[in-house]
Amino acid sequence: MKKILIVDDQPEVRELVAVTLEVGPYQILTAENGTRALEMIQTEMPDLVLLDALMPDGPDGYEVCRQIKYSEVTQGITVIMLTALGQEGDIQAGNEAGADDYFVKPFSPLGLISKVEEMLG
Repeated sequence: MKKILIVDDQPEVRELVAVTLEVGPYQILTAENGTRALEMIQTEMPDLVLLDALMPDGPDGYEVCRQIKYSEVTQGITVIMLTALGQEGDIQAGNEAGADDYFVKPFSPLGLISKVEEMLG
């Protein structure tokens, strides 16, 4: 069973994404900030991380993505930025941080399921 870590500072967003993905054969994990996400990535080694860009109290999503992608241990983890920041510069920042894809909120639940299935192959 593939593990997906949902990282967002808003509990209702974490819940919505979790409920959306529960239809698939996934183990869903959640984290409320970048610090907790980095801890969970080390202990749980998820297959995919859905990562908000803006989070208070610690590293933002771009920094979490950089740390995932620049570590030999975690660089194989797929990262999809899932954020309300949809300007060209935001998407570029996600690409520069090493994100595998960028999904803008509000999102289509079916579109998200499709993207996750595509990324987890």
